[in-house]
Amino acid sequence: MTLQSYLDTFPQLADGVFVHPSAQIIGDVSIGRDASIWCNAVLRGDVNRITIGAGSNVQDFAMCHVSHRSAAKPEGAALTIGKHVTIAHSVLLHGCTIGDECLIGMGAIIMDDVVIEKHVMVGAGSLVAPGKVLKSGGLYVGRPAMRIRELTEQEIAHFKYSAEHYMRLKNNYLAQQD
Repeated sequence: MTLQSYLDTFPQLADGVFVHPSAQIIGDVSIGRDASIWCNAVLRGDVNRITIGAGSNVQDFAMCHVSHRSAAKPEGAALTIGKHVTIAHSVLLHGCTIGDECLIGMGAIIMDDVVIEKHVMVGAGSLVAPGKVLKSGGLYVGRPAMRIRELTEQEIAHFKYSAEHYMRLKNNYLAQQD
């Protein structure tokens, strides 16, 4: 695993975090308890902060970045991922906020200042344009992503199951390291 400082800021990992050796984590990145960062994922917190909540997983080839602070946008755009979130393979997240227990499908792109509320599924390959708000309980798909229906109780329950599955998986990897 590559953990790298940027200027005077070094990534912070809570107890029980698994980071695959091929992942890159740079700068102002905070990863919560029992989260996992998988093969070739990049979390680059060089010009703003990235926060990953407890029990969340960022899967293979995901790209996570932020927007810098400027006169026009004093806070820039940090990246915040809530608790028990699944970020699938090859997702691109840029300066957005994702609520607890969401699933972001493979290859989705989530742009600056997007807010995704709790219990949302973004379908594979979807594009969420800057500044959009995705309301709780919906399935969003397309380019641009649009709400197409309400999620079922079983789909919402699957979000927590998915996160717990990845916690079991990362525990197996951590046990091999001992």
